[in-house]
This record gives sequence, structure tokens and C-alpha cells, in this order.
Amino acid sequence: MKSIVEILKERILVLDGAMGTMLQAYHFSEEDFRGAQFKDWPLSVKGNNDMLSITQPDAIKAVHRSYFEAGADIVETNTFSSTTIAMADYEMEDHVYQLNFEAAKIAREVADEFTASQPKKPRFVAGSIGPTNKTGSMSPDVNDPGYRAITFDELRIAYKQQAEALLDGGSDLLLVETVFDTLNAKAALFAIEEVKEERQIEVPVMLSGTITDASGRTLSGQTAEAFLISVSHIPLLSVGLNCALGAEALIPHLKAIASNTTYGVSAHPNAGLPNAFGEYDESPQEMAAQIKEYLDKKLVNIVGGCCGTTPDHIRAIAELVSEFKPRAIAFPHN
Repeated sequence: MKSIVEILKERILVLDGAMGTMLQAYHFSEEDFRGAQFKDWPLSVKGNNDMLSITQPDAIKAVHRSYFEAGADIVETNTFSSTTIAMADYEMEDHVYQLNFEAAKIAREVADEFTASQPKKPRFVAGSIGPTNKTGSMSPDVNDPGYRAITFDELRIAYKQQAEALLDGGSDLLLVETVFDTLNAKAALFAIEEVKEERQIEVPVMLSGTITDASGRTLSGQTAEAFLISVSHIPLLSVGLNCALGAEALIPHLKAIASNTTYGVSAHPNAGLPNAFGEYDESPQEMAAQIKEYLDKKLVNIVGGCCGTTPDHIRAIAELVSEFKPRAIAFPHN
């Protein structure tokens, strides 16, 4: 089977859409979230979607399956918040290995099922590594700008635990995503390099930042170009942007990245901006029409969806990308 690096040179790959949007449709209760393993948990866990990989694995499987059926080449594991840092909210730090391992195992099973039935279109699992709910380079206290809620080393250790479990569960690649603070991303990338070195393995890494508003900067103040420069010392499969803005609003920032790197470029935007109820109204057709501009301008190698996107959005994107050649890339590190 061809590696993802080889395939990326031949065609544009499609990433899946939102996990949370799909899980909301199940209307899981507190008891559903708890399942058997956590039935006596002392805190409320409703809304902790990552634990559903343990307590409702069939639902997670169904979501992955629906995205592969829609034409996705890559699905992300249900592990966006599966670090000791983010899981501290639920006092579930001791379950982080299990959360990541089980999520990767589920995605792996479904990916293998689809690859077996369509060997010419192999499916891949991206271990999703979210940004955590703490920031390494900014103070959460306006009265004490020098204060930090977390250190680089604490971030590195947490990310390393997550990366190891995701790889043990069968992830093909790791996706460090929704980066709002490049220092957090550097801790994740450093941890992944440590794991690669210790295990003597090569692991493709995708990195995806998020532009938080119309200023075109990350939360920690970097432009897309500055973000790219500050991570370009790491061998990456792709670098790109996700979340925050709709597809159209990402175009100038994707241009800044695409014109300054030989790595692959990825984009998985939201289905537009949320309405007054926090819901996303952009239809698959509207989103695909905007993403066509990415393709016309040869800005991307990997494209998918973030908040508010469904299998219908991914289907529309997959149909669209099949007509386009990918942006030229070079991987000097491979």
C-alpha cells in the first residue's frame, strides 16, 4: 500500500468533518456518557465527548463510518481533549491513556474495513491532538501579565502521553490542531519528536493553526506567515488552518502559508460562522462553492471540515476535489 506521503503528491486528500456536531444528534444523557465503567463517577461528565470512545464506541464507529462513506480519506480520532490537562476538568487524568488508545483503535478498525473493501483508496487515521484549555505564552490574569497557568514542560509531558497512546492504538499520523498558541504547538511537536526518536519510527505530522478573528492572527498574536515560520524547523506532512472562520475568510491566510512552504497545506474550516444560537447554517453546497477557490488557486493538499460540518459537507467537498490536481509539494525530510 502506498504511504500517505506518496498519495499526497498524486491527489488532494479529504479529511473528515465535525465529531461534536454528529454526536449531538444522539442526545446522550448523563447515564449514557457514564456507561458501566464510570457509572459512579463523582462529577457530572455530560458533554465530555472524548469519553464516549469508551462508553459509546458504536456511536463513534458510526460517525467515522459515515465520513468514510462520504468520501473522506482521513478520519480524526475522538481525542481533541484527551490530555491530562483538559481532562482535569472531569478529574479523569488517570484515564487519558485509555481514552486515546480506545479512540484510535475504533478509528483504525473502521479505516481497515474501508481499505479492505476499496484497496485503491486506502483510509488513514489521524490522531487528534487539541490545544488544551491552557496557554503557555499568555497570562490568564490581566493583573499579572507575567503569570502562566502552565509550563512548557507540563505541556510536553501531557502531549507525549497522548501521542504514545494514539500511536499504540493504531494512528497512521498525528494531527496537532486548532493551535491558538504556537508555544503549545511547539511543546506538542517536541513531544512527538521525542516519541519518534525513542521508538525509532517515522510518523507523519499535520499541524493546523486557528485564526481567531478578522485581524488574521492567532490568539497569541501571530499572523499565518509568522506561525508557519516558527514551526518550519520541524519535519511536517502539512501545515494549515482550521476552525474559527468560515472557508472564504481563510483564503488570504492560506495563501500566505501556501506561498511560503514546500510542505503540504491543509484546511478544515467551519461551516460558516455560528448564528445567535451557536449553530452553523452553511449548507454543503455553499461551503463547497467557497472551497472551490482553494482548488482554483492551488492552495491546499488536504481539505475537510470543522465545527458544524457533516458527512453531507464532506461528500460535497470530496466530489469537488476529485476534479482538481493537488498543489505541488516537496518533502526534503522523506
